[in-house]
Amino acid sequence: MRLVRPSEEWEREHKAYVEEWGPDRMVPSSFSLAGFDSYDAYLVELGKRESGTGQWLPCTNYFLVNDRKRIVAMVDIRHELNDHLYRVGGHIGYGVRPSERKKGYATLILAMALEKCKELGIEKVLVTCDEDNIGSAKVILANGGIEDKPELNTDEKVTRRFWIALGNGGDNDARS
Repeated sequence: MRLVRPSEEWEREHKAYVEEWGPDRMVPSSFSLAGFDSYDAYLVELGKRESGTGQWLPCTNYFLVNDRKRIVAMVDIRHELNDHLYRVGGHIGYGVRPSERKKGYATLILAMALEKCKELGIEKVLVTCDEDNIGSAKVILANGGIEDKPELNTDEKVTRRFWIALGNGGDNDARS
């Protein structure tokens, strides 16, 4: 298993992943292909998002790919937090392909994303999930998450918030 960056090489597999996901909201949303005329247009827009252009904060996106070159999961790593991400979004957003769920890939991609956060110098990582997403909460706890107070998201649903310490101490409430 390895993390790879989105590129033209992954277009067909990315589209298959999105098709399998179906009409539900893509998680993380940075991997949604809706509204793009071409994959090249998607990659250009993703590049803008990753650089922190406009409303976006700097981030890095990866596919988790198996030995058969199948995308099994995706992750968006935000390099810093604004108020919204601090409350309900967190540093890391990840999703697993529906046919690949309950195989340990969520735990693996979160662990790999935490290594990337460490490389970025982020000492305290915030990871969130919806209150009713028990599986995601277990994944976060398995990766060292310490639960903080929940927040209401924009849909008035409860978001559970967890901090994972990567650095040499510091407050679990740090914003980056």
